[in-house]
Amino acid sequence: MAMQVGGGGDEDAPMMDINTTPLIDVMLVLIIMLIITIPIQTHAVKMNMPVGPSSPPPKPPEIVRIDVDFDGTIGWNGAIVADRAELENKLAMVAAMPDQPEVHLRPNKLVSYKVVAMVMASAQRLGVTKIGLVGNEQFLN
Repeated sequence: MAMQVGGGGDEDAPMMDINTTPLIDVMLVLIIMLIITIPIQTHAVKMNMPVGPSSPPPKPPEIVRIDVDFDGTIGWNGAIVADRAELENKLAMVAAMPDQPEVHLRPNKLVSYKVVAMVMASAQRLGVTKIGLVGNEQFLN
């Protein structure tokens, strides 16, 4: 009884199996090179922080409140303005300031539009640059 070693049959036949060991070795080397060349990720946020003494916070802006009542009466910070000339004098003083205060115009829901437009036109003509309408939520309904 003899034992046959090998594929049997024809010794000159080509081998049909692919040797994958060198391919796996090359793949592992490529993976290691990739891991080495990737930069290390740092989980830090780079911030430019101020150096030296900090400046004091700016002072809050001065606010001038102009109220227009339902009958056309105009109020300046709670005091009633007698006529248009007095209103324009006060607006001219505001416009002459180097750092103009904010002018908050708060019209009543029932006031005529021409009174509000007159106040806004006077402020624009005299050079008031910081003016805004306040209390618009009353007009939603």
